[in-house]
Amino acid sequence: MNRDSLDFGNEKIGRLFRAMFFPTLIAMFFNSILNICDGMFVGHGVGSDALAAINIVAPMFLLTTGIGLMFGIGASVIASIRLAEDNVKAARIIMTQAYVAGAVIFGTIIVLTLIFTRPILYAAGCSPALEGLATDYLLWLLPGFFFFYLQCVGMMLVRLDGSPKYAMSVQIVAAVLNIFLDWLLVFPLDMGIAGASIATSFSCVVGGCMVLAYFIWFSDKLKFYRLKMSVKSLMLSLRNTGYMMKLGFATFVTEFALGVMIVTGNYMFMSLLGEDGVAAYSVGCYLFPLIFSISNAVAQSAQPIVSFNYGAERPERVSQALRLSLATGAICGLMVSAFMWIGSRPMAAIFLATDSAAYGYAVHGLPLLGLCAIFFSLNIVMIGYYQSVEKAVRSTVYTLLRGIIFLVPAFIVLPDLAGVDGLWLAIPAAEVLTLAAIALTSRRHVSGLRTR
Repeated sequence: MNRDSLDFGNEKIGRLFRAMFFPTLIAMFFNSILNICDGMFVGHGVGSDALAAINIVAPMFLLTTGIGLMFGIGASVIASIRLAEDNVKAARIIMTQAYVAGAVIFGTIIVLTLIFTRPILYAAGCSPALEGLATDYLLWLLPGFFFFYLQCVGMMLVRLDGSPKYAMSVQIVAAVLNIFLDWLLVFPLDMGIAGASIATSFSCVVGGCMVLAYFIWFSDKLKFYRLKMSVKSLMLSLRNTGYMMKLGFATFVTEFALGVMIVTGNYMFMSLLGEDGVAAYSVGCYLFPLIFSISNAVAQSAQPIVSFNYGAERPERVSQALRLSLATGAICGLMVSAFMWIGSRPMAAIFLATDSAAYGYAVHGLPLLGLCAIFFSLNIVMIGYYQSVEKAVRSTVYTLLRGIIFLVPAFIVLPDLAGVDGLWLAIPAAEVLTLAAIALTSRRHVSGLRTR
C-alpha cells in the first residue's frame, strides 16, 4: 500500500497541514454532497413531509456521529502523544479499547431505540402526521449505526497512522455508494423514505468494513492489540476509556448540540410556521453539515500535528499549526457565507418545489443562517485545539456555550425581537457570542506564547 510520508515531529508545518487538509476536505466535501443529494432525492421523490421526518430522526444520527467522533478524537490525541513518546504498544491498546467501548455503547443504543421508538421520535419534535415516515426512516437506519461508529473512529486513527488519502477514499466510496443507492431505491424502485434509509445503512457498512480492513491488513503502527481479561487490565481499560471520553467530550457535545439545534428549531419553526416551516428549516439543517464539515476538516487536519508536537514538547510547532488552522478556518468560513448568500434560491430548489410555501421560507432564511459560517469555523478550530493539547474542560465549556447555553435562549428570545428572521439568526448569534467568549479568555493560547 502506498503510504503518505508524514513526519509530524520534523516536517514543515505548512506541508504537513496541506497533506492532511486537502484529503480531509475532499472527503468532507463528498459527505456534504451526499447530504444534499439525500435531501434532494427525498424532497422531490417522496415529498416535503418526508424531508421534515428525516429532520426529526437526524438527532439520532448526530448522537451516533458524536459518540464516534468523541472516541475518535480522544483515542487519536492519546495515541498521538504515545507515538511521540515512541510507545507504539500503548497507542495500539488505546485504539483497541476505543473500538471495544463502542461495541458496548452501540449495542445498548440500538436495543433501547427498538424498544422506545415512538417516545424517542416525539421527544425529537415529531407530529402525528410525520410519525409513520419518521419511524420507517429510523428503523432502517439502525443496522448501520455500529458500522458508522467504526468509520468515525477509524478516520482519525487512519490519518494518524500516516494515511490521510486512504481515509479520504473510505469516505468517498461510502458517499458515492450512498448517493447511487439513494437514487436507485427512491426513484426506480420507488421504496420511498425506507429506501433512503437503507441506502445510508448499507453505505455505513461498507465504510466501516473498509476501516477494519485497513487496520487488519494495511496499517503501519496502529493495529488491533489483544486485550487482557484480568481485573487489573479491565480497570485500566475503563480508566483509558474514561480519559478518551473526557478529551473527546467537546466533540460529542458539538454533535449533541447539532441535535439540540435541530430539535429546538423544529419546535420553534413548527410553532410559528407549521410543517412548511420545519421543511424549510430542514433545508438549512441539510446545508449546515457543509459549514460543519469544512470547519471540522480544518480542526481534524491540525489535530494530529498539534497533539504529536504537544507530546514531543515542541510548543513553537504547536503555535504555528494553530495560527495556520485559524487562518484557513477564517477563509473557509467567509467562502461558505458568500455561497449561502448568493445561492439561496438554487439551494432551496434542490430540496423543495419552487411553488411551495416551504421554498419561500427557505430562500429568505438561508442567507441569514449563512452568517454563522466564519464564526462557527473559528470556534470549531479553537475547540479542536484545546482538545489536542488535553485541555478538555476548556473545550467542553466553549462547546456548551455555542451549542446549548447561548443557542437555546437565542431561539426563544430572537423571534420575539425580530419575528421569523429571529429563528434563522439564532444560530449566528450563538456563534458570535461564543467567539467573543473565546477571544476574551484565550489570548495567551491564541498568541501561542505557551501551550502547556
